[in-house]
Amino acid sequence: MKTKNILKIAFVGLMMTFVFSGCTDDFEEINTNERVLTELDAATLGNMYARVQYRGFYMNYHQTSQNLFADHYCQYFANTQNAFSSDRYVLVGGWLNGAWRSFYGNVPNNLGEVLDATDPVENPGFETMNAVAQIYKVILYERIANYWGPIPYSQVNNGESSVPYDSQQDLYHDFFTTLDAALSILTANSAGNAFGNNDQIYKGDIGKWITFANTLRLRIALRISYVEPSLAQAEAEKAVTAGVMLSNADDAAFQCTANSKHNMPRMIPWNEFRMSSNMESVLRGYDDPRMEHFFSPAVDPEFGDYRGLRNGYEVVDLAKPELFYDKLSRIGPKWIPVDQQDVITWEIMLSPEAYFLRAEGALNNWNMGGSAEELYNSGIEMSMKYWGIDDAAIAAYQQSANVPIATHDAATPVSTIPVKFDAANALEQIMTQKWLALYPDGWEAWAEARRTDFPKMYDRMASENADVAANEMMRRVQFVSSEYEQNSVAVEDALTKLGGPDKGSTRLWWNPSK
Repeated sequence: MKTKNILKIAFVGLMMTFVFSGCTDDFEEINTNERVLTELDAATLGNMYARVQYRGFYMNYHQTSQNLFADHYCQYFANTQNAFSSDRYVLVGGWLNGAWRSFYGNVPNNLGEVLDATDPVENPGFETMNAVAQIYKVILYERIANYWGPIPYSQVNNGESSVPYDSQQDLYHDFFTTLDAALSILTANSAGNAFGNNDQIYKGDIGKWITFANTLRLRIALRISYVEPSLAQAEAEKAVTAGVMLSNADDAAFQCTANSKHNMPRMIPWNEFRMSSNMESVLRGYDDPRMEHFFSPAVDPEFGDYRGLRNGYEVVDLAKPELFYDKLSRIGPKWIPVDQQDVITWEIMLSPEAYFLRAEGALNNWNMGGSAEELYNSGIEMSMKYWGIDDAAIAAYQQSANVPIATHDAATPVSTIPVKFDAANALEQIMTQKWLALYPDGWEAWAEARRTDFPKMYDRMASENADVAANEMMRRVQFVSSEYEQNSVAVEDALTKLGGPDKGSTRLWWNPSK
C-alpha cells in the first residue's frame, strides 16, 4: 500500500528526528507533535532509516529476545539465574510476545514509510536509498524467520485486520529477487551515497552496501542448501562472482551512540549468564587467543580464570557454590562497563563469515574462488584480526593440533577435532570456527547450528520441555499468544505452511532431517 501523502511522511520523519536527538526508548510515548514538515528531504528519510537500522536488530529487549533464547540455544552462554527457565528449553511466552511485538511494532511501519517515500516510481530521485533499505529489509526478516518459520512479510501494512504469513520457501525466493533489484540500482550508482551519517553501519557508502548485499546473498544461499541445492549453488556462485566481503574493511558493524545504545553492557551487572561449558571446552582446548576478548576471568578464580557451566542446570543445582556467578567467566571487556553502551559496535555481519560460507560451498564442489582449506584458514585469519590478534599467533593457531578439553562439569571434551584443517572432518571444523567467528551473534549461530548440527554441543543438564529432550536441539520458537488472539486465521494457515505442530521440535523448511 503506497503512502502518497508527503505531509504524513514528513510528520513521521520529524518524529524520528526528535527521537534521534533525544532518547530512542521514549519513542512509543510520543503521541503528538504540533510541528509538521512541508516537504520530503533526505535528512528526514535519514532519520527514519536510522530508527529502522537500530530497532530492527535491537528489538527493545536484547535480553528476552536474544540472550535468553538464541544465545543459550547455540551455547555461547549458560544461565545462572534460578528464576529463568528458557535455558531448560521452556519457551517463555511473555518474552517471546515481547520480542515479536517489538519487531512488528517498529520495523514494518517505519521501514514501510521509508520504502514508500523512496519508491522509484512514486518519488524519483531516492532510488539508492530505496535499494539500501530493501537490502536491510532482507536481513531483518530473514533473521526473524529463523526464530519462527513462516512470518508476516509480503502483506505487512496491508490495512486489514488479518495479516497472512508467508512460507519460508516463498520468503527466501523473494529475498533473492529483492537483492537482485536492489543491486541493479546500486551497481549503477556505486560511487554514490545513501543516507549519509544516518547510516550507522557504512555511512552511506554504496560500494560497501553492494558488498554487504552479495555476502547476504551468499548466507541465504547456504541456508537453503539442504532443501534447494541447485538454487543455492547458483545464488552462491553469483554472490562470489559479484564480490563478497574479503577483509575487515568490509565488515558491517553498527556504531552505537547515546541515542542507539548497545544493551549488552547494561545486562552485565545483572549477573544472569556466564560462559558456557561448550565455549570453555573449545576455547581453552584450542588455547584460542580470542578467549580473553570473548570472556573475562572469573572475579573469584577459585576454580580457574576462564570457566563456564553446562546449559540447562536445574534450580537446585544453580545454588551450588561452584556455580556461583563470581566463580564463572562473564562476557569480555569490550562490553564492560555499562557506559560502553554508547561507543561500542554491534556486529551485523563480518568478513570471516563470508570465508566460512565459501569454504562450505567449496566442500559442495561449488565455484567459491578457492579451496575449502584456503577459505577456512582465511576465515580464521579475518576473525583473529577483527579481535586484534597478531600475525604470528594467527599462523600458529591455524596449524595447531590442539583439541577441545573436558570441563569441570563435563567428563569428556565436546569434540575431538583439531584446529588444523583435516579434510575428513572439514564441515565440523568449518562450522566450529564459524561459530567462534560469529560470537556473540546468537541469532545466526543458532540458525547455523540447527542447519548443520555443528558445532557439537553438550547435552543440556535438564529440559522442562516435553517436546525437546535435553540431548536434542531446540528447532524453533512457538508462535506468540497475541497472534493467536488477534490474527488467529493467519496463524492457523501458518501452521500449514510450517508443515508441523507449533512446537519447538518442529524443523524449519530449510532444516530437514538428514
